Amino acid sequence: MFKFQFSKTTSASILGLFLVVILFILTTILTNHYQTVIADAVTKSNGASLFMYVAVTILATVIAPVSTLPLIPLATSMWGWFVAGLLSVIGWVLGAQIAFFLARKYGKKLVIKIISLQKLEKMEHQFGTTNIFWAVVLLRMTVPVDILSYALGLFSQMSSKAYFLATLIGVTPFAFIFSYAGSLSLGSQLMVLVEVILFIF
Repeated sequence: MFKFQFSKTTSASILGLFLVVILFILTTILTNHYQTVIADAVTKSNGASLFMYVAVTILATVIAPVSTLPLIPLATSMWGWFVAGLLSVIGWVLGAQIAFFLARKYGKKLVIKIISLQKLEKMEHQFGTTNIFWAVVLLRMTVPVDILSYALGLFSQMSSKAYFLATLIGVTPFAFIFSYAGSLSLGSQLMVLVEVILFIF
């Protein structure tokens, strides 16, 4: 796998992930408290909330750096963990594909307006010429969707179809794990989230 070394970037990533986990748990507490209100809102939305969640997930993926992970407990409360996981996969994959397309078509001039050039150049060195498909699958599990999508669109020779499949394989397990975690008690959530963090790092 990939060598792990502590650096300012790594520390920032850990801090960012920690904040996302805190927001994830806070969202769970709020959704549990307002469960009746949420259920009523879902009934009145007539399915519009499903499309809104996917749209927000896509937008957050394209406009970096934003994470929709804290919204997953809300989605789980609204539609159940399986539907929440499925919608998250759809949003992440479509958003990643759009970011990949933008980078491939318009190049650095557009991308550096969204992602810093320094972050992109650091990502460039992680791409090899062999086994890139499975490398992307593994990176997809550990690197924010937005940064990886733009970096691969700029620096790799990977085809759009291969990237789509690698993204789908990479994000699906975590989408359903986080969605299922959103349905658990706070103690169980902490256990699941800690295990996921240990797997990533």
